[in-house]
Amino acid sequence: MALTYDQLSSITEKKFIPKMYDNIFDSNPLLKRAKSKFYRKLDGGERIIVPLNYATNSASGWYQGADTLSTVEADEITAAEYTWKQLYAKITITRSDELKNSGDAAKLNMLKEKVKIAEKTMADTLGTGLYSDGSTAKSIVGLRDICAADQTVGGIDQSSYSWWQAGSVDSSTNTQTVAAMQAVFNACAVDSEMPSVIMTTRTEFNDYYALLQANQRFIDADTAKGGFSSLMFNGKPVIADSHCPSGHMFFLNEDHLHLFVHKDEDFRMEKFQSPINQNVKVGGVFWMGALGSSNNRLHGVQTALT
Repeated sequence: MALTYDQLSSITEKKFIPKMYDNIFDSNPLLKRAKSKFYRKLDGGERIIVPLNYATNSASGWYQGADTLSTVEADEITAAEYTWKQLYAKITITRSDELKNSGDAAKLNMLKEKVKIAEKTMADTLGTGLYSDGSTAKSIVGLRDICAADQTVGGIDQSSYSWWQAGSVDSSTNTQTVAAMQAVFNACAVDSEMPSVIMTTRTEFNDYYALLQANQRFIDADTAKGGFSSLMFNGKPVIADSHCPSGHMFFLNEDHLHLFVHKDEDFRMEKFQSPINQNVKVGGVFWMGALGSSNNRLHGVQTALT
């Protein structure tokens, strides 16, 4: 009776994949926050449907005594739909390398290095995808689409429906000021709803640092635990992310961001296999999901910082 796992598959799946999962999320700050704050596992569906309340109840108001009450029916609910996007990283090991690195210790080192490369590739691709502008059709929807006023997001045209536009798109501020940041922050705040994190580039992070007085340089303890540095603005962390596009600063409400993932394709590691026409073993890591928003009005962005 054949064994379920050969030596290579058992070593890789048992030893390295948990580490790969952690390293992908730990490698950049927005993915790190997604894992703890807005990572949503789903079990299927042809598309991802997010119900949206976009209007108030028009059959409502003050009345007195026997006044006639309105019973007019109005559309108040619609939905955004997000399509699944797929990501992979392949790991290939030739038989000659396997033989040259014979012995358990050497083989573990060889696999470890190849897994590290897959980790970095997945992390870079996902990190970039979170900020994408829609120009890569197979990529997940990114923040440059969500935080806009003229894009189609979730099947809804922002140009036609202003309630689906970002709360603020500041494309005129070149030199950062606290007042400019406050204007965007306020535009994305409604009562107790307000941005929960501000993501930007290292350059803009340093520019904001330079604006602050020494006694205002507070850090966010949770962000620091994750290995990332932060400053605070209105009590919310300002974090530098190497994947953030140049000149941008995003004001995000994480209660209304959703990184959806299929529960059965959440960095799934496939078993190593050998093709019939090559003396190699090939494995891979696979992910399927989508980035979505349930209220674009509560996000904002600056796009022209220099």
